[in-house]
Amino acid sequence: MDALGRRGIDLPDVHGRDDHGRLVLELIPGELAIDRAPLDVDVVHAVGELVRSIHDASVGLPFPDDWDVLLPVEQPELLCHNDLATWNLIIDGDRLVFIDWDGAGPSTRLWDLAYAAISFGHLFPEEQPGSAAERLAAFVDGYGADHALRSALPATMAERAAAMYELLKRSHEGGREPRGSMYADDHGQHWLGTKEFISEHQRDWRRALSPT
Repeated sequence: MDALGRRGIDLPDVHGRDDHGRLVLELIPGELAIDRAPLDVDVVHAVGELVRSIHDASVGLPFPDDWDVLLPVEQPELLCHNDLATWNLIIDGDRLVFIDWDGAGPSTRLWDLAYAAISFGHLFPEEQPGSAAERLAAFVDGYGADHALRSALPATMAERAAAMYELLKRSHEGGREPRGSMYADDHGQHWLGTKEFISEHQRDWRRALSPT
């Protein structure tokens, strides 16, 4: 967070640790984006721009080979937030600030972008595919994704949703909290349904992401 802040990303200030060893962060005013979801297309476009700026600012930051991340990927290329979602974005007027950086670690643009695209596109089973596709296009346009990213995103979003389901399932089977309880509390079914929804509408996503 300090490194990204020095590179111009708007983040909560880090105030060190308290007497109990807990990390103390600045309180960001505003409301969680999830309380407004699905977000308006113009806001989704702005979030895409913000995610791009975070990724670009992360380029070159060093990380050890043995960094333990929840969903590791082959050949990680940069440090990523790994949970860029509406439940981790504060909206205060025109100000957009991502919080909850405890899951940050090595990943790739594509893997991180796929997760964010699911959330900010609101690609969830209860949504209309046409509306979701419009938001997905706005997010990816805001990010300024190139042809390679656009081509890979539809299938990768399905893989990313499936990976979330498997993570929650393994946590439940192994008694690892809090994700074990999340699996039992409908989060597992949510991500399984999301994976199926994304897989069923691959044509809609490809059409939305095709350059015009």
